[in-house]
Amino acid sequence: MKKVEVLAPAGNLPSLRAAVDNGANAVYFGFRDATNARNFEGLNFSESEAVQGIDYARRHGVKANVVLNTFPQVHDPSPWYRAVDAAARLKADAIILANAALLRYCHERHPQLPIHLSVQASASNAEAIRFYQRHFHIARVILPRVLTAPEIRALHEKIDVELEVFAFGGLCVMAEGRCHLSSFVTGVSPNIEGVCSPARAVRFENVDGKLRTRLGGALIAEYAEGEDAAYPTICKGRFQANDRVYHVMEEPGSLNILEILPQVIEAGVSSLKIEGRQRTKSYVGTVTKILRQAVDSYYEDPASYRAKPAWIRALNATSEGTTHTLGTYEESWQ
Repeated sequence: MKKVEVLAPAGNLPSLRAAVDNGANAVYFGFRDATNARNFEGLNFSESEAVQGIDYARRHGVKANVVLNTFPQVHDPSPWYRAVDAAARLKADAIILANAALLRYCHERHPQLPIHLSVQASASNAEAIRFYQRHFHIARVILPRVLTAPEIRALHEKIDVELEVFAFGGLCVMAEGRCHLSSFVTGVSPNIEGVCSPARAVRFENVDGKLRTRLGGALIAEYAEGEDAAYPTICKGRFQANDRVYHVMEEPGSLNILEILPQVIEAGVSSLKIEGRQRTKSYVGTVTKILRQAVDSYYEDPASYRAKPAWIRALNATSEGTTHTLGTYEESWQ
């Protein structure tokens, strides 16, 4: 039986090494420019660092995938095409793309480079996936976090490309690649900026002993003294609705599928993805190690698999809001 892949994020070389050393089967990283949706100060890879990272991964039998998950800009799309060429030149194991022009360019210029369809393409049904397979010969699709485990199983039965799903990390309640909430209040697109809440649009205010968080001038939440405050995003804001103030769309928390790992694996997925290229080396090492242990435990005896409380506690300590959720894996959209 071919085991499901544990895929870990790498925001820099130390994180890549931590992922490899703690049992990842594959890592994914982006270049240090606008082609990368996590283009933050101090993160990501120059081409020379990418060479080192790919070499380290290969020496340990680990695959290295390159991410190009923002969209080329009309004033100068050349950096995106150069990044595709660089990934091919470096002999990456796969390239992660969402934009149709880049998909066509990569397929025609570098047919030897496997293409994984980014979650930013938001392809969540068989016809959409077949379209990308027919036109660009994608090898894998990264599913948005909007499908239940039975829906993933049904999808797997209809297509013949690999399925990659998110197993741990930030939870997006929107159809990924289609969210306009943040751009409505900040004036910039998450598909370009690579982040829902650009730091320049975030404000923290102390008013009458309470902490208020704002995004683009919009009040996101108000916290009492000593209460943990979440980083302001629209979907995790606390708003007044039906005469009360609460998390209308989503409470802060991280996706964690360990409790239903057998159902997800048996749905036919090929890869379990850890979110968090912007997170620390410690986060990458901890989450990769626990997911590796959980996957190995499942394959040792699928029928008796149980998520260990110690795993859940350790992962909750790394989670936003120090808690976790199964998201839509078990609960459909209302």
